[in-house]
Amino acid sequence: MIADMLCRLTAHNDQIPLTSANLTRFHSRAPPQISVYDYLRRIVKYTSLERACLLVILIYIDRVCERVRTFTISSLTVHRFIIASVTLAAKAVCDSYCTNSHYAKVGGLSTQELNTLEVEFLGLIEWRVAVEGTVMQRYYVNLVRQHSRFEIEEQPHSSTASLDSDGDQIQGEDGVPTEQDYEEALRDQWIPMGE
Repeated sequence: MIADMLCRLTAHNDQIPLTSANLTRFHSRAPPQISVYDYLRRIVKYTSLERACLLVILIYIDRVCERVRTFTISSLTVHRFIIASVTLAAKAVCDSYCTNSHYAKVGGLSTQELNTLEVEFLGLIEWRVAVEGTVMQRYYVNLVRQHSRFEIEEQPHSSTASLDSDGDQIQGEDGVPTEQDYEEALRDQWIPMGE
């Protein structure tokens, strides 16, 4: 779903004429030969990236675009944006993560280039790398709703919240999945991609 969303966004933004005023450090001279789907799979495979970090890419796109109205995710920016945002998301979300040199190698960049992108990225998002669970949940729900192959199951409404054996709420009073439901969905279900 993430790859599909990024591809749709890229296809849309590739229609926007590129000007020198729109160029950023994230622009490549030519689109990389690897597809977004294969690039994401490569990153997940060789970095053992937690899937929540992939969702954070979309949140970071919105944060950058809020601040820099001329920034677009296009076929020239998507790969470099992905590796920079994954590097930062892993550091912000995960208990353990790879070194920048490892992310750079997996992403097809030099370590120095990734370090430069990371610093640029931090400036673009004003160092707001942390993402609240409720924000991630909202993005996940919206992502599923926009993807034609998936739908969110309606939870039966109840007047009281369900509790698990530890006493943690597992379903809200309004039947909306809770943060725990969201985390389990990310943990248990890989972002489906056609084989």
